[in-house]
Amino acid sequence: MSDEPTLLFVGGARPLSFSLDMATEALAQAAARGIRVHVTNTAEVLAATEDVVAKAAEVSTVDVLKPGESAAWARDRDFDAVYALQELAQVAVAETAEAVGAPGNPPEAVHRVRTKDACREALAAAGFPQPVVRLCTGEAEAEAFLREHAGPWIVKPRDAMGSTGVSLVTEAGQLPAAIALLPDAKPFLVEQFVEGPEFSVEGVFLGGVPKILAVTAKEKVPPPFFVETGHVLPAPLPEARRREIEEQVSSALRTLGLRVGGFHVELWLTTAGVVLGEVHGRFGGDWIHRMLAHAIPGLELYGLVFDDMLGRPLPDVPLEPSRGAAVRYFTPPPGRLAAVEGWDEVLAHPAVLYAELGVKPGDEIKPLHRSGDRVGLVVVGAETPEAASALAADLVGSVKFVPASEPDRLPGLWALR
Repeated sequence: MSDEPTLLFVGGARPLSFSLDMATEALAQAAARGIRVHVTNTAEVLAATEDVVAKAAEVSTVDVLKPGESAAWARDRDFDAVYALQELAQVAVAETAEAVGAPGNPPEAVHRVRTKDACREALAAAGFPQPVVRLCTGEAEAEAFLREHAGPWIVKPRDAMGSTGVSLVTEAGQLPAAIALLPDAKPFLVEQFVEGPEFSVEGVFLGGVPKILAVTAKEKVPPPFFVETGHVLPAPLPEARRREIEEQVSSALRTLGLRVGGFHVELWLTTAGVVLGEVHGRFGGDWIHRMLAHAIPGLELYGLVFDDMLGRPLPDVPLEPSRGAAVRYFTPPPGRLAAVEGWDEVLAHPAVLYAELGVKPGDEIKPLHRSGDRVGLVVVGAETPEAASALAADLVGSVKFVPASEPDRLPGLWALR
C-alpha cells in the first residue's frame, strides 16, 4: 500500500482549452507534492479529455453531476482530499468530502451559493446591499416583478455559466425575447440591474480563512448582453477602494459558510459602495489562473489548496501581486470569415502568456451573446496592470478579421498557442 496521499479530482476537466490548462497545472502541482490523483467523470467527458486523464494515477466513471452519486461511490474508499475545478461539480465535492471525512465546504453552504437567488437572500439578510431578485416560472410573474420594482432589470437562468441566457430588459415588452434566450424552460430569475464598473475577487481559503490574492477589473460588451471581453489583474484601484472590496468579500464568504478551496466573487462598485454579485466556490475562468501565476511570481494556485487540505506547511512566497497581467478577447463583427491577418505577429510577441484563435477562413462568426460565442483571446504579462492592459488591447487590435465580402483579400493563417 502506498503512503502517498490520495486526491479525488471530481470532474477532472471540461473539453475547453482553459479548463484543460487548469487541470493540467493542477495535476502537475499534485504530482510535485507526491499526491496520487484519482479522476472521475462520465465516460463521455473522460474520453473527450484524454490528455488530462492520462496524467492521473486512476480513473473511474462516475456521473459527478447526478445528486449523491459521487458521494455514494466514494464512501467506502480512502481519499485524503477532494477537489474540483468545475462550477457544476462543487456540490458533488462537498457531499463527497463529507462522506469520506475529508476537509471540505458544508454541502448546504455550497447549495446556497450555487442557487443564485438563495445566495442573494442570505447576503441581504446579513446586511449586505443586494439587488432585489425574484424566481419566476413564466412571463406573468416576471411582468409583476417589473411593475413592483424600478428598472432596468436582468433576466437570467437560476443556475448557468458563461453569460448564457443573461440579458437586459428596459421595458415589459422586451420580456418575451429575454425569456426566449434562456437555455431551458426551468424557473428563471429577474433582478434589478446594478449600475457601476464590475470586478471580481480571486482567492483561496487557508486554514479556513479567506486569503484574497487579487482584485480583477473586467470589461463586458454593452447591454443587452453581458459577455466578458477583458480582465486586468490586479485592478488599478485606490488603496481605500481595494480594502473596502476585500473586507466586504471576506465578510460575505464567512457569512455564507465557505471555508475550503478557491473562490471567485463578482461585484460592482456603485456610488453607494460595494454590491456583491455572484459568489463561486472555485477559481475564476477566462485564464485568470495564468494571470495570477504571472502577477504573483512563484504562486502554485492548486498546490496551495492541496497543501491546505492536507495540513502541510504553506510555501514561503509572498501572496500579493507584484506584476500585472491582462486578457482581452477578440470581438469581430458577425459574418462569414475570409481571412485573419496579423495572428503570427501576436503569437511571436514575448509578453504573450497564452493566445488562442478559434476560427479560420470559411467559418461563421456568431453575434456575441454568450461566452461560447467568443472567437479567441490574448493573455499578456507586464510589470504593471496598466501596461498589461494597454498591450493586450494593442495586440488584439492588430489582428484583422477580413469578412467574406472582401473576396480580393488573401487568406491569412490561424493557429493555437
